[in-house]
Amino acid sequence: MNCRPDKQISEALKYMTSLELRQKYLDFFKAKNHAVISGASLIPENDPTVLFTTAGMHPLVPFLLGEKHPAGRRLTNAQKCIRTGDIEEVGDKTHHTFFEMMGNWSLGDYFKKEAIAYSWEFLTSPEWLNLDKNRLAVSVFAGDDDVPFDEEAYGLWSEIFKQNDLPLERIAKLPKKNNWWGPAGTTGPCGPDTEIFYWTGEAAALPSGFNDDHEAWVEIWNNVFMEYNKNAAGKYELLSQHNVDTGFGLERVVAVINNLEDNYRTDLFAGLIRKIEELSGHRYDENSEMTRVMRIIADHLKAATFIIGDDKGVAPSNMDQGYVVRRLIRRAIRHGRQLGIKQNSWTTEIARTVIADYQPVYPELSRRQEFILTKLNQEEDKFSHTLEKGLSEFNKLSANGISGAEAFKLYQSYGFPLEITEELAKEKKIAVDRDGFEAELQKHQELSRTAAAGKFKGGLADAGEGTVKLHTAAHLLLAALRKTLGEHVLQKGSNITPERLRLDFSHPDKLTPAQIKEVEDDVNGAIAQNLRVSCEELFLEEAKKRGAMGVFDSKYGERVKVYTIGLADDSGQINFAQAFSQEICGGPHVQAIGDLGHFKIQKEEASSAGVRRIKAILE
Repeated sequence: MNCRPDKQISEALKYMTSLELRQKYLDFFKAKNHAVISGASLIPENDPTVLFTTAGMHPLVPFLLGEKHPAGRRLTNAQKCIRTGDIEEVGDKTHHTFFEMMGNWSLGDYFKKEAIAYSWEFLTSPEWLNLDKNRLAVSVFAGDDDVPFDEEAYGLWSEIFKQNDLPLERIAKLPKKNNWWGPAGTTGPCGPDTEIFYWTGEAAALPSGFNDDHEAWVEIWNNVFMEYNKNAAGKYELLSQHNVDTGFGLERVVAVINNLEDNYRTDLFAGLIRKIEELSGHRYDENSEMTRVMRIIADHLKAATFIIGDDKGVAPSNMDQGYVVRRLIRRAIRHGRQLGIKQNSWTTEIARTVIADYQPVYPELSRRQEFILTKLNQEEDKFSHTLEKGLSEFNKLSANGISGAEAFKLYQSYGFPLEITEELAKEKKIAVDRDGFEAELQKHQELSRTAAAGKFKGGLADAGEGTVKLHTAAHLLLAALRKTLGEHVLQKGSNITPERLRLDFSHPDKLTPAQIKEVEDDVNGAIAQNLRVSCEELFLEEAKKRGAMGVFDSKYGERVKVYTIGLADDSGQINFAQAFSQEICGGPHVQAIGDLGHFKIQKEEASSAGVRRIKAILE
């Protein structure tokens, strides 16, 4: 396993498997009167601001806000998590898309003193992990204009360090970007945290102080103290219930306690790496590039297996969680090609290894094995057929950089997620017009039932009566939202089908029932007035001066279509200055708004940070 022969680390400690470490953690907190609870689905229920469960606290948000948990006020568990924010970092020794977070919580019970003491005891006590105290360092929140320095946490750590003859220089005071958690969305519970780091370098190089930029200092624990609430005005208020959310990433700590510098050499990845070596005929340690590529394949296919195999499992698609699954699988396939893996269904061989390794802890993988293998097989087959052609097309386009339209062609015609195109471009040291791609994609999504349907032609791909009506209603909805909520509201995306419309728009807060009613009344008022629709072709600058809204703005051509909805005089002319809605759009729209029927908002929810989503129908 390539262990580092460092005698400074406890010689009494023998190899500890991930299964043993996971159980030790739960046993420790059970002994501290914590109830052991089950982990939640990877597909979040209580936090619509994220696509996946990214931390153990997400399923517990209602209880962190004061709702009583049936198991009590002290909880512990192992939570499977997916994080894609730093997917480009995967390939190094420590980053993962899928990982397990060991967590313990106090819901208004104990606070900083006990949380810090528990973490120190578990990490250093001979009865538990018995890590070398001399290799530990910590950081605390330094304070800023919003929230003061966490003097209490600093004082508690100072006492522990003094008692153990450790230099106080190892207690770092760091800003929000280092030592602050939350909120999960734009508002909600948040607070300072204190992180624990372990020196994984040679003992002789161990510094007296702490520098979190040094790669040998590996974060192994995080104590989050949720004592604030960030309100809609951006102010931090003290919460009436103070909570603790602490824990560590299983993969990193398994590596640290077994004296491994590489997470991918732990038992959590060893079987996967052996399988990739077998499939490719290459060795993991053959060279640095081979190592990086094998890590990416192992990480991505493990993550895809867990997402598809979740009890609320998601199959590859071009939307939301499904897009992430597709991106992971296709990125793995692309890297598999670099290793020379050409046999059919090889991704399912990796998945079988994941299922076998994790089945004792996550039996849902066995229950859903057939579904996992089927979806991986389908995705591999679909992408493998176009991969070679797509790479050939990329090489033709890549002389002077990739335009947005070209990147979109690779996505639409050859199934290349933008990230694969960007990765290929980076290898060739050329740029990709990401903004241009996003504009092409948004145009396509607005005028198509799915992100995989045909190219944008200036009209709806499905131009049936229901779709056209709902497309027109989406213009009324955006105008009504801006009237009710303010001019900061901009369209961030839409999806129109014959049955319903979905509109994403910029706004930080959940709409109140009164606001929803006001928006509905505004739209239905326009319908009752039977407002007229006119279409003109204008130069872009002229359209902007008139105040026409445009989701894609400067990405349009020189002349654009402007659809105006408003009251018409006897001659049929609309007073543009008093129009209900003016938008740059490809159309088509209904002629008379009175034909739409009754507008009804079915759901209002968060789409992402600072973006809300409305789903509505015409009755």
